[in-house]
This record gives sequence, C-alpha cells and structure tokens, in this order.
Amino acid sequence: MPDAMSAGAIFRALFPEMLLSGGAMLLLLASVWSPQGNQTGAAEGAERTSVLARFGVVLCLLVGLAVVIAWGDGVSGTPDGRIAGDGFRWAVDLVILLGTALALTLLEAEHQRSAAFGPEVPALMLLASTGMMVLAGARDLMFVFLGIELMSLAVYVLAGVNRRSARSAEAAVKYFLLGAISSGFLLYGMALLFGATGSTRLQDIAEWAASQAILTPLFMAGVALLLVGLAFKVAAAPFHLWTPDVYDGAPLPVTAYMSATVKTAAFAVFTRIMIEGLAVAAPRWHMGLWWLAVITMVVGNVFALSQTNLVRMLAYSSIAHAGYLLVSIVVGDASGTSALVFYVVSYTLSTMGAFGVLVTINAGRDKAPTLDDISGLWLVRPWLAIAMTVFLLAFMGMPLLGGMGFFAKWYILQAALQAPAPQTVLAVVLVLTSAVSAAYYLTVVSAMFMRPRPEGQPVPSTTPLNQSLIAAAAVVLLVFGLYPTPMMEVARRAVTTTSPSTSPAAPRGEIRLQTASVPR
Repeated sequence: MPDAMSAGAIFRALFPEMLLSGGAMLLLLASVWSPQGNQTGAAEGAERTSVLARFGVVLCLLVGLAVVIAWGDGVSGTPDGRIAGDGFRWAVDLVILLGTALALTLLEAEHQRSAAFGPEVPALMLLASTGMMVLAGARDLMFVFLGIELMSLAVYVLAGVNRRSARSAEAAVKYFLLGAISSGFLLYGMALLFGATGSTRLQDIAEWAASQAILTPLFMAGVALLLVGLAFKVAAAPFHLWTPDVYDGAPLPVTAYMSATVKTAAFAVFTRIMIEGLAVAAPRWHMGLWWLAVITMVVGNVFALSQTNLVRMLAYSSIAHAGYLLVSIVVGDASGTSALVFYVVSYTLSTMGAFGVLVTINAGRDKAPTLDDISGLWLVRPWLAIAMTVFLLAFMGMPLLGGMGFFAKWYILQAALQAPAPQTVLAVVLVLTSAVSAAYYLTVVSAMFMRPRPEGQPVPSTTPLNQSLIAAAAVVLLVFGLYPTPMMEVARRAVTTTSPSTSPAAPRGEIRLQTASVPR
C-alpha cells in the first residue's frame, strides 16, 4: 500500500467511526451472550434493552470526546483526500452523536412503557450513526455510497423493529422499497459521473469539470440522477411521499432519530457533494435546486395544515425544514454552510424534545398521538406544555420564546440575502412559508392551553431520563436564543471557503470546505 494511504493514516482519519462501530459490535454481542427472556407481551430479550441503551449513550459521549480531540489536534483526514478532516466533518459528527444519544434516551423511555424493543435495537442505532459519520467525512463517491448503505440498512430495520405492530412493519416495507429506489438513482448517477470524469474523488470531479469548456451530457445526466437520489434521502418534495407514512408507522424514538439525525447526515453529504464536487457545474443545477427548495417549503407547510395526527404533522414539518436547509445549499458559500450547521443543532434539539413529550403522552401505545391526546396538557402537566411550546415555537422560528430556532432561520435568511448572487425571492418564500407554519404549530399550543382535558384521558407520567432530556433541550434552546454567539462561532469556524466571492449562483468558481481550527 502506498505511503499516502498507510494504515496509520486511515486509522487516525477514521478513529471515531471505528470506536463507535466497535462499541456497537460489543453491544450486539452482549445482546446475545446469554439466553434471552421471552416474557408475555414483551420483545424477546427486552429485559436488557434499557441497560444497553444507556451504555449506548455513554459510548456516544466517549466518541464525542474523541471527535473533539481530533478536531483540536487538527487531524486532517486521509492524505489522498478521500476522507475529510475539516471542521465541517467534526461539527456534523458532534450533531450526529448528540442526536443518537438523545434518541437512545427516548428509546429507553418508550421501552419502559411498551417493552417492544429487543436488545439489538441500540446496536442498530449505533451502526446507523457510524454510517452517518462516514457520510459527514466522505470526499469520495464510493465512501458516500458506503456510508449511505450502512446508515440506510440499519434504519430500514429500525423502522420495523416493533414486530408486534402491523403499522411498524408497513413503515419498514415502504421505507425499504423507496430507499432502495433512491439508492439506485444515487449509484447510477455515481457510475455516470465516474464514466465522464474517470474518478470518484470529489476533488478530481471538480478539477475535470473546471477543465471542460462544455460539460458533457453524460456528466450532466450523472449530476441529475445524483440530485434525485439525494432529494429522496432528505425528503425533499416531490420525493417526499414516503415520509409521512414511514414516520407515522415507525416507533416514536426511531421517528425522532430519522427526522433529526438521518436528515443531518443526509444534508451534510448533500452539501459537500454540491459545494466541493459540483460547484463548477452550478449554472446547470442551480435553478433546479432553487425550485426544489421552493416546492419543498410550500408542500411541507401546506400539507401540515390539515393534520390532527401529531406525528404526521411533524413529518410534513420536517419536509418544510428540508426546504429551509436546501436554501443554504443554494447559497453555497461559507455563510450558507455555517447557517446549516447552526440550523441542524437547533432542529435536533427541538425534534428530540418534541418527541420526548410525545413519548410521554403516548404511554407506550401502538398508535400515533393526536391533538385530543395533548389537549388540556397545561391543566395536568404544565411543565410539559411549556416545554412543548418552546419546541414548536423553535420550529416556527419565533423570536425569544422560540429560542435558537429564531436565529437558525435568521442566519439562513442572512446567508441568502448576503450571498454574492442574493437569493431574495428564495428568502421571501422562506419567510412566507414560515408564517404559514404558525397556523399548525399554534394549533397544538392552543390545544394544550385552551382546550379542556378529554374525559378519561390519563395523566402523563415520565421517566427521570426522559424528563431530563425534555428539560435540557428546552433550556439549551432558550439559552442560545438569548445568547447565540458561542454556537454561531462554532458554526463559523467549522467551515470556510477558498474564495468568498464564489457560490453556486456565481458560476465557474471552485468552493471547498476547508480545515478549520477548533473553536476556542
């Protein structure tokens, strides 16, 4: 093996992923090491799931520490550039690990009520997160596909992990079939790009495109198929049809995990491919991505208006948020990628907190919570109603009461308006669709505070861990809503560009996500 790809270089570049996958394998061994119980009404081996979920949370904290150390030591990825070691990778890795730890906490809370999860579920979550971390650092299309498949295969199983539920099985089948189709688009697009450029490295693809006076039809067909595959993964309209059904059928902790963590990883690789590998081709794909963002924002918010099923409402909400995040890719410069990092932190905290409340009020039932279930929550659990209000207002982007959710949208708007080619119309659409979202978010708030509690509705009870998750997520959102500077400084130092005067809207400029110093 050449010196450039020595075993030591690969080990240093992928140490956090190796640590996480190694820990997942140990948890998997622990889940089958001794005979599993088979209690009536419980999943096989359910007695171990809570313990393994807590070990998974500890493992996420350890891997997070390894990521911080790697960022601080300036680990630069592999010498051949196939794996990145830049600030963007490390920042996204930390968001992925945060989402994974919170999802495992939700899993433990739900499991105490339903006993529906086997001991392999925490290991599957950790393996999926390993794939997501590979995606965050991938600068080669083969690593991109490896990360997507490692993530997707585990999440397909997670969607149907409640084997007692027909809804969960239906969600898993739908997700698997449509996910396989999207992977086919991705792989075919990668094959065409390789055929056109002779390489799968993003740097080589960018250099080839820059050297061509006219981009070939083979290259542009590969770009188009790649865009379709990535749009499926981030649930952008019109490739979103799987999202409401899958989110509604999957167990609540898995839905939270898909909505926040899977979306974070998908947008990380989407951003890196478009900005590092395909920025030179921006004049050809920019308008398509622009319309994709507009349609996604409009469709997500309009279809959420009629929902009384809270999970389906949050599914359409997540589609709308995918549209907001697409705006940062359309902008395509350092401010856009910084805004994306800040946004996914806010979105992860809001999503996990909101699903923490839903897990509490649903009490382990195999059905999605509705507006009736949350009505009058203020009368019996006022702190839960207040926390849920914070999460919903953060989704909406309300100043002050919405915490850092307001600044998440503000920074994306700022990036759009201050781009070298200002995206004024896109910014106006973002503001108008955010105003539309107030209708369905405030409907839930009104139900909690203004409606009476239905007769016979039980008083929600929660576990200490889930209670801590909800409280911590709400407090962090409010604190960074009052003082967002530290988090924004982290986001700004996570990504830089080689040429601040170029963006996808300003063609023929090469943009890269560069190594950044650790925030101080």
